[in-house]
Amino acid sequence: MSGEKFLGELVEGWVQPERPSGAVLTGQFAYLEPLDADKHSADLFKAYSADTAGTNWDYMPYGPFSSHTGYHRWVKDITAGNDPFFYAVYDLEQHCYCGVASYLRINPRAGSIEVGHINFAPGLQRRAAATEAMFLMMQWAFDAGYRRYEWKCNALNLVSRRAAQRFGFSYEGVFRQAMLVKKRNRDTAWFAAIDAEWPALNAAYSAWLSPRNFDPDGQQIEKLGDLTGLVRVAADPALQ
Repeated sequence: MSGEKFLGELVEGWVQPERPSGAVLTGQFAYLEPLDADKHSADLFKAYSADTAGTNWDYMPYGPFSSHTGYHRWVKDITAGNDPFFYAVYDLEQHCYCGVASYLRINPRAGSIEVGHINFAPGLQRRAAATEAMFLMMQWAFDAGYRRYEWKCNALNLVSRRAAQRFGFSYEGVFRQAMLVKKRNRDTAWFAAIDAEWPALNAAYSAWLSPRNFDPDGQQIEKLGDLTGLVRVAADPALQ
């Protein structure tokens, strides 16, 4: 109707999703289970000890930890609530727990959820299990009914920004002076994927994770970033 105000697209039939409740997420290279200090902290602390330079903790608001006792206490404290909701990542090929990731800023009323606190030990980095862990968490969120899946990181953390883009998140900008971390300013880069993009992202991940995409030495044939690049609506200018 001429002159009628447009106040936004109507969202009909959407049902508010549940909060993460501890379902084990299982794939062909990895599985994820709720982080537990007594079960996982010793293996994780050992895996992180391979990071002798401590670079895994550069952009984290906590760590590094000098002892298993200190790390155990941190895990105990961070898992006491339900936001963030942490998972331990088990690499099925290496037979070890070697990373964590979490859901956070969980807002079922808005249909929004974020993935963060991603800390993969050196032995997990650049492995299919690491990629599949991110896929499994994204899959759960969209299958549960979330409309928006976010990734945020320190704007100086180009490794994280590259990962976000590779995993299919679209760049949404930088929030200047968003917080203080370890007494330092943090500008925060924002990325997100939305439910309308999920079917194409799901297909991209499925193609990448297919056994046909790996040569006899286990090397990828087609890059995930090339597949997700067909879906992303905005690229990160810092990576051009």
